[in-house]
Amino acid sequence: MTSYAVVIPTLLRDSLADCLAALAAAHGPRPDEIVLVDDRSDPDPAPDAAAHALTVLGDLRDRTTTVVTGGGRGPAAARNTGLRAVTAPWAVFLDDDVQVGPYWCAQLVRDLEEAPPDTAGVQGVISVPLPGGRRPTDWERGTAGLARARWTTADMAYRTEALEQVGGFDERFPRAFREDADLALRLLDAGWRIRRGHRLTRHPVRPASRWASVRQQRGNADDALMRRLHGPDWWDKAVAPRGRIRRHAVITAAGAAACVLAAAGHRRAATACAAGWAAGTAELARARIVPGPRTRDEVTTVVATSVVIPPAATWYRLAGAWRHRNAPAWREVAR
Repeated sequence: MTSYAVVIPTLLRDSLADCLAALAAAHGPRPDEIVLVDDRSDPDPAPDAAAHALTVLGDLRDRTTTVVTGGGRGPAAARNTGLRAVTAPWAVFLDDDVQVGPYWCAQLVRDLEEAPPDTAGVQGVISVPLPGGRRPTDWERGTAGLARARWTTADMAYRTEALEQVGGFDERFPRAFREDADLALRLLDAGWRIRRGHRLTRHPVRPASRWASVRQQRGNADDALMRRLHGPDWWDKAVAPRGRIRRHAVITAAGAAACVLAAAGHRRAATACAAGWAAGTAELARARIVPGPRTRDEVTTVVATSVVIPPAATWYRLAGAWRHRNAPAWREVAR
């Protein structure tokens, strides 16, 4: 029977208990190891929080679990830390806000046993429950995209041999964004295959602040790193949506030009640029509002964030391009 370990990076969010409870309740062969990576930057407050969360595992806790600290360096580094504690031939990475299905363990073992020797990874099937009776919000639609995403580490099993061959996750990706696609592209280029399995995992939509979509723009810096590592066509290789970074840059440039021209006394040119900025911002807001519930709160949130998103996205993209300007292509790193 194929043996496996489960690695869960966590910031000790409330969702962790539900994640572990679902794992403990799943039918099928149990994991040889469960490695919980406490990735808080300062784990001193409530030092027993991780151990307390593990109590929901019951008897499984005493036989298989290990808690290690990640140092707050992000999920890529945390997964590498967890991987170093694994001895099983397969490492299954779960996010701490997912809930595996009732037959997940049995389905996982079937997925792994059906994987040919040249298969490095087997991805789980992610479902995102959305509210009934209304259209999903902008944030909910973003989370629902995980159900269609390739190679998401919300539930991904990898051969430890394959991960060691390509050097594991690239720790220059500090967020839960693009680090999964980068690893998958390196494995594919190394001659491995990645397939989709049959096991089911649920990913609820977690609560988020009004400005969550603005904070997500930090991922544009990771897109800049992806371009350096995998070339300008990395979007096509990863089958990833291109996003709106070019439009964001144009809107930001129009707004900046309007301010500069107005300060210089060129009112007509400033008005034209301001009109361009307003039109671009309105188009962005409309594209986000129309598919949603169109409630007053949702419209207010989308309009406010649509003003901030273009300059935030542009700033992070430029900052990322500068920060990673000397990053070599991944083949050079692999050597």
